[in-house]
Amino acid sequence: MIPAELIKKVRRIEIRTSHIVNDALAGKYHSAFKGRGMEFEEVRQYQIGDDVRTIDWNVSARMNQPHVKVFREERELTVMLLVDLSRSQQFGTEEQFKRELVAELSATLAFSAIKNNDKVGLICFTDRIEKFVPPRKGPKHVLRVIRELLAIKPEGHGTDLSLALDYLNRIQKRKAVVFLISDFQDQDYETPLRIARRRHDLIPVIVSDRREKELPKVGLMEVRDNETGEQVLIDTSSATVRNQFREMNKQINERRDRWFLSNRIDGIHLHTGENLVEPLARYFKRREARLER
Repeated sequence: MIPAELIKKVRRIEIRTSHIVNDALAGKYHSAFKGRGMEFEEVRQYQIGDDVRTIDWNVSARMNQPHVKVFREERELTVMLLVDLSRSQQFGTEEQFKRELVAELSATLAFSAIKNNDKVGLICFTDRIEKFVPPRKGPKHVLRVIRELLAIKPEGHGTDLSLALDYLNRIQKRKAVVFLISDFQDQDYETPLRIARRRHDLIPVIVSDRREKELPKVGLMEVRDNETGEQVLIDTSSATVRNQFREMNKQINERRDRWFLSNRIDGIHLHTGENLVEPLARYFKRREARLER
């Protein structure tokens, strides 16, 4: 029996993300993610505007008038959502927790995929694999993916990106479009990520909150690491403390982004309290432009 409150949550996120997919992102996902190739569909009579390179000369000669070959995109893709549910996702100072943003993003991507007849699968992870939902098609399956994402109570606390990527490579043999959704509060994941990228079309989505980058000036404040449980008292009235915190996080983020850039990995940056439509639309547009080059 599914709890009534969970059903309400699923319904709310379905309504919100369906609106985003149908209105704000309509067509952008399809243009950014092409199918596996073109498949012959039929031969029909030539019409003004048809590409002369598609003329079937044998049929045209037999019928005594020009005919063209018609192809359709072999659309079906497999989209895997690789979602970080570590305890650091239970943080947010901008109207929502990171985990809430992750759920909304995952639902938006899943509905976009299903609308284009693609399969969707889900891997939830912390410092262990928490849940695997095999990729399938259809609106009912998307609702299951959302339900699992909202209902799961992770057993792990930390983040192990290497474990998640190794698991993906083991269970997903065929090439997939993989959205790796995480705050990337982990280390030494570069080699598994590089291997996964060779096998799959991998897109990192970096989810963060403004207060993870910059401390407010509020005097003494107890800061707790959600993943390790470690607590420390810091004096945020000190400009030195605030500057050190800002600089440390800036260096970590810049090092990660430089590595992505050097490995030709184009990521998506999302922040709590931000409308996710614009960053997604910008990414889809960049990707479409690369495909057309």
